[in-house]
Amino acid sequence: MSERELREFALLLLTALANEPRHGYAIAQEVRSMTDGRVVPRTGALYGALDRLLAEGLIRVEREEVVDGRARRTFALTAQGRERLAAEAERMAATAREAKRRLGMGGAAVTPT
Repeated sequence: MSERELREFALLLLTALANEPRHGYAIAQEVRSMTDGRVVPRTGALYGALDRLLAEGLIRVEREEVVDGRARRTFALTAQGRERLAAEAERMAATAREAKRRLGMGGAAVTPT
């Protein structure tokens, strides 16, 4: 693949959007939930990453509204974003399978040299 692999944070953001569109705060909560609290997105990092994903065409703004006097954007995956997430998930699964194989988990044990 000619595209560089996604950083974990970007991958988590795309994953948070995989099943439904969400606004920024909901994305942050979903990431926190998916990682059992290991990743707690800070506002600046979250919106910076979302802006980069928008610029790359991996997500889009589905709607914009004003809630309690504040602008709120709801983001959704694009078809390109869905394809990229699927490719990244497969790449990571292949790496995990190889790691397990080399550790002797779920197959023929490999003896260390």
